[in-house]
Amino acid sequence: MDEFRFEQELVRALLRQQHPDLAELELRDVDGGWDNQQWRLGPDLGVRLPRTERAPGLLRLEQKWLPVLADRLPLPIPVPVRVGEPSALFEHTWTITRWVEGEPADHAPISRHDAAEVLAGFLKALHRDAPAEAPVNPARGIPLAAMRDGFDQGLEFIDGDADVEAAREIWEKAVAAPVWHGAPVWLHGDLHPANVIVREGTLSGVIDFGELCAGDPATDLSAAWILLPQGAASRFFDAYEVADEATVARARGWAVLRALHLIGIGRKGRLGLPGGKPAWEPAGRAALERASA
Repeated sequence: MDEFRFEQELVRALLRQQHPDLAELELRDVDGGWDNQQWRLGPDLGVRLPRTERAPGLLRLEQKWLPVLADRLPLPIPVPVRVGEPSALFEHTWTITRWVEGEPADHAPISRHDAAEVLAGFLKALHRDAPAEAPVNPARGIPLAAMRDGFDQGLEFIDGDADVEAAREIWEKAVAAPVWHGAPVWLHGDLHPANVIVREGTLSGVIDFGELCAGDPATDLSAAWILLPQGAASRFFDAYEVADEATVARARGWAVLRALHLIGIGRKGRLGLPGGKPAWEPAGRAALERASA
């Protein structure tokens, strides 16, 4: 999505039209963003404009639910503080959020093992029973068996590699594990390196809640291998405390699936194809290696 970009002049005009008290703050371009393009606004705020077909709906979801969840979460998140409404200047909703200070983990990977406790504390706080009206997601928080086609396609990205058989074994154990029978819990839904923030080697914030939904916590628990350094997964699960053996098995399966997805997106970027992110392939391969160890 990086090929399509809005100009700063549009953002400035939208601010003057709908939020004039913020319109003269410094506005800076920011790298990153998939469904939304973002800017930094002054020292403490960010602006996000949707640039894919599904992005306005994701922003509406964040606008509705992040203010509800933010107070109980122990890490900074990009809480919406102002909402931009569709207008003659821009036909979709847009958002002004709190800025989360630091670097995304696809640029500055987590290196400290004590991040295991930080991540576990965040997910314990998030993973509470969700209300009946909480959103659901067709590719997050669901039984892994429904994702088999995605796994089979992902294996093609590592065809011939030494990790193939280990990945397949982990996946089959995860699919065979008992499914989640508890109440659906709140999930971030998309915990990968570009969606977490790092300062001084440890986790310092979580961003991009567009996939926020309710379901099986194993989807999020895959972050033990996707985000943390080698050898930190057991420390993470000790701190999380409430994951049984079946949940850990499902989480490891999700980790393999998400790692293959990162590799695929990274490879597209390396080949110069639209929607690719070159830095994601090494992140995905490192995650696959950790999950397979």
